[in-house]
Amino acid sequence: MNSMAPDRNDNDLESIDREIIRLISERSNLYIRMLKSRLAGDGLFSAEYRDRLFKLIEEANTGPLSDQILKRIYTDMVTGSMTIIAPVTVAFLGPEGSFSNIPVNEFFNEGAASLPQRTIQDVFQQVESGKAHYGVVPVENSTEGSVTYTLDELTETSLNIISEKYVRVTYSLLSRLKDITSVQKIFTHPQTLGQCKAWIRNNLPDAEIVSVESTSRAAELASREPDAAAIASDIAAGIYHLNILATMIEDSRQNYTRFFLIGRDGSKPTGNDKTSIVCAVRDKPGALLGLLKAFAAAGINMTKIESRPDKKKMWEYNFFIDFIGHQDDAIVKKALEKIRKEAIFLKILGSYPVGN
Repeated sequence: MNSMAPDRNDNDLESIDREIIRLISERSNLYIRMLKSRLAGDGLFSAEYRDRLFKLIEEANTGPLSDQILKRIYTDMVTGSMTIIAPVTVAFLGPEGSFSNIPVNEFFNEGAASLPQRTIQDVFQQVESGKAHYGVVPVENSTEGSVTYTLDELTETSLNIISEKYVRVTYSLLSRLKDITSVQKIFTHPQTLGQCKAWIRNNLPDAEIVSVESTSRAAELASREPDAAAIASDIAAGIYHLNILATMIEDSRQNYTRFFLIGRDGSKPTGNDKTSIVCAVRDKPGALLGLLKAFAAAGINMTKIESRPDKKKMWEYNFFIDFIGHQDDAIVKKALEKIRKEAIFLKILGSYPVGN
């Protein structure tokens, strides 16, 4: 008896898979025709259509897959259909080959048109102006802390955080040179340098350090100079035709960067969400404690709090806070109302699914 021969279950699964594929194609063609006739949707798909679709999933799903998994599957299907007639455009901190390129591909399964930008501010401006549907920006690193440019932009923008992603960061030393001892200059992003300073101190202590706006820009500049190197990704080495002189030069092997996906619309509750806010409290004893008590009283888990100088008022500070829950949850709404009474300023930056 051939143990590799398909049994009845295999045949049943194949039959079901063929029917699923046929129905997905039929659904995609119908949705594409709908989009062409209505020019519906701003971004992935219109908020109204998304709400109806997610409600249908919640009502019709009998398991064993969770509503959250089915919503992701349907979102991918809709995204794929959307890119056929109107590609989703995503601005990110470039040039091409930067670490921000990685979460762009993960957020959209490589189904988006990428728009590399020179600065984080440019990413926000592209989305605010409607030139890009979405933006991807770094917000914090596990070893170097928050990206202050992103925090400052979030305070001022009308955009929402709609998703988050954690990316494992591994750096390499790239150069036109083949011998590491010949490196005289290193192009690097300041935060990247902070993550690799021990390696640089031990291996290239006399090299000139030149700060640039991104890791991919560092690679681009290193490709033009004969005695220079860049701290960047292996992806950038391929793009700019550089040699990899050393790999994994980051000081910590637990080096992750958190990225936000930003856009004009918000995210609906999934049952496993996080919310980010920024607020300021009155200058009086116990003011911050009163604000924090609102979370404790509601049993809400606060995952991060960080102070940042207010750009408009000298010696005053804003507090950036992340907590578990969605702004539409009843318990969160109640806590936010209490916080509004304690704070002199409160802005909800967005609620979004918890990233892995």
